[in-house]
Amino acid sequence: MRQDHLISATQLSRADIEAVLDRAAEIDADTEAWHGRRRGEILGLCFFEPSTRTRMSFDTAMKRLGGRTIDMGSVESSSVKKGETLADTVRVVEGYADALVLRHPLEGSAKMATEFVDVPLVNAGDGAGQHPTQTLLDLYTMRENAGLDDVTVGIMGDLKYGRTVHSLASALTNFDVRQHFVSPESLRLPRSVRYDLHESGAQVREHTDLHDVLGDLDVLYVTRIQRERFPDENEYLKVAGEYQIDTDDLDAAKDSLTVMHPLPRVDEIAPEVDGTTHAKYFQQAHNGVPVRMALLDMLLENARTDTTGETNE
Repeated sequence: MRQDHLISATQLSRADIEAVLDRAAEIDADTEAWHGRRRGEILGLCFFEPSTRTRMSFDTAMKRLGGRTIDMGSVESSSVKKGETLADTVRVVEGYADALVLRHPLEGSAKMATEFVDVPLVNAGDGAGQHPTQTLLDLYTMRENAGLDDVTVGIMGDLKYGRTVHSLASALTNFDVRQHFVSPESLRLPRSVRYDLHESGAQVREHTDLHDVLGDLDVLYVTRIQRERFPDENEYLKVAGEYQIDTDDLDAAKDSLTVMHPLPRVDEIAPEVDGTTHAKYFQQAHNGVPVRMALLDMLLENARTDTTGETNE
């Protein structure tokens, strides 16, 4: 994969995706063999929004590669509180690190930030925009459980504001995947996302009732209704709790159905589903470490090659 930054899943070809997933599988099979690969290198974590899995898995990934991380901390405890701009923040942190990971509440912020830095920058979520590393670990989980060709995937929940959905739907167009989108009318895919999917040759099949397609699905990707993205609390309350699944719902599903969720969940998947063979969302979260190890290793490898003309293997 030859990329300076990873901002959007639309950057990734099938070959790019498979290269990351293949390396992640190698790492997963023998993590200790990869210790020390990035010794002496530093990853800067710039999170302007709360995060548990993404922040911790990037931190773990870099440390398992033998590198170190620095963290700007919460917005409240940083110079952002004093009015520092995003451009100035990333310029400063670039001086301390060999690569940056950025999460920010404004869509387009990661792309803008790349205009001010020369080190690799990874988008860890920009508002309702994109979350490409989540997509890579989602694809890794799908490949391990259901495959990535000749499969039917249902994506349910908040399709309007869900950045994980926007990234995943785009990336799936690289594979032989039938996509179904299930949501309330008010949370349908944004027109721009539907347009891009059509331009990629995908057929966008939209539904308001999961049971219309549940029996056909090989993968069900569930997302929460994102309260923090709604401009109007009353609009959120109209759809909160509307799309939920429990074990009774899954009686109509294939025995081999893989149920995924980018987490955190609220009430959209009942805890009773956790004990079924369908539930793969905790495995999905754990997959964030080998996948992000693979991505960081490749980006830093490319950056070192671009700078010195040779790799540090």
